[in-house]
Amino acid sequence: MNTKRMLVASFVITLMAFVSKAPAQTKNEFSVAQCVEYAYKNNLQVKNALLAIKSQEAINKEVTASAMPTVSATVGGVNYLELPVSLLPGEIFGGTAGTFIPVRFGTKFNANASLQLQQLLFDGQVFVALQARRTTIALQQKSAEVTEEMIKTNIHKIYYQLVVSKTQIALLDANIERLQKLEHDSRELYKNGFVEKLDLDKIAVQVANLQTEKLKASNAIEMGYIGLKTLMGMPVNDTLILVDKISEDQITTDIASNQDYQYSDRKEFQAVSLGKKLNEYNIKRYQLSYLPTVAMSGAYTKNAQRNQFNFFKGGDWFTTSFVGLNISAPIFDGFARKARITKAKIDLQQTENQLQNLRLTIDAEVTQAKMNFATAISTLNNQKKNMQLAESVYTQTKKKYEIGTGSNMEITGAQTDLVTAQTNYIGALYGAIIARVDFLKATGKL
Repeated sequence: MNTKRMLVASFVITLMAFVSKAPAQTKNEFSVAQCVEYAYKNNLQVKNALLAIKSQEAINKEVTASAMPTVSATVGGVNYLELPVSLLPGEIFGGTAGTFIPVRFGTKFNANASLQLQQLLFDGQVFVALQARRTTIALQQKSAEVTEEMIKTNIHKIYYQLVVSKTQIALLDANIERLQKLEHDSRELYKNGFVEKLDLDKIAVQVANLQTEKLKASNAIEMGYIGLKTLMGMPVNDTLILVDKISEDQITTDIASNQDYQYSDRKEFQAVSLGKKLNEYNIKRYQLSYLPTVAMSGAYTKNAQRNQFNFFKGGDWFTTSFVGLNISAPIFDGFARKARITKAKIDLQQTENQLQNLRLTIDAEVTQAKMNFATAISTLNNQKKNMQLAESVYTQTKKKYEIGTGSNMEITGAQTDLVTAQTNYIGALYGAIIARVDFLKATGKL
């Protein structure tokens, strides 16, 4: 018995430890703006885009360092196990011409300490690279903004799809409740012999079908929440509650004031324009490579020679120092520079073509977005009227059925038409939301 109690106690302790280590779930009640802000901080694509900015900053510091002086120090020592041999002409010592006498010069131990300075005074390519630093950072920042806008667009679409899904579930619940009430009333009529058992079964089938549709819709909503959390970089186990609501009036809000647009409002256009500027810098860099490179150098050196290793016990250290100026002028490189300039000009032309194509693309996107939005609003209004009409038809048909002047087939058809109209309305509502998001993105106003 004691052993059994110990096992139970051990199991409980282990279970409590596991629960205590389980990650705590966080409850988040977010508007669409808060979802976007959260994604900017946690989405991995955005994080990598921000890291690319830091990487470019490090590259720029390296470019800056190339224009700064460099200072280095060296310390060395040599222990000659055998002194080097030098050959002197024999006639110096009275010998025969053409003969050589081997002699050894120097000391066994040699030491030196040196301090060197290098300073680049002029290099055309480095000069242009220094000018282009801000543009390279701006390009990386703009690329990050393009990524953020893509994430923002997708969040708006998924967020409002989930908001609309609440209306869808509410309509399904209302239909189920309506049919269950009809089923109850029909059962009472059946007891009194006014309807057949077949009529009850048909209504029960409709209720089951609607409950199945609700289950499918609920599963789709859960999958949508998982997709939204993943896009935001939020842990799947965290709770996300959407606080924004959507109405037909909100869909058309601010659309009229956003009809005008500029190409420069689009992040992609801004990024390509910065790329064009960098291509211009590239041409300038290669053109300046024809100019000479000027650099200054200097050194201060101490040398000592000893037959014994006693460098730290006094003795002479001999000084050598110099300052130099180096000028390197390119003469002929096999036309390599000319080829680089030609390629850079081609790259610039390609970027200009890309900008022109982007202008055409933006014009087309805005035109299509306007047409799609107008069509979506018209469809939404028509589907709303159709849904209201279907509700009215169902109400009248139900009254006829209850007083015995209508058939089960009529009320079943009215219910089916109502569900279809509601489904079409939900689709039109979501379509209008997507059309609004696409229009704002096309005009650069999202």
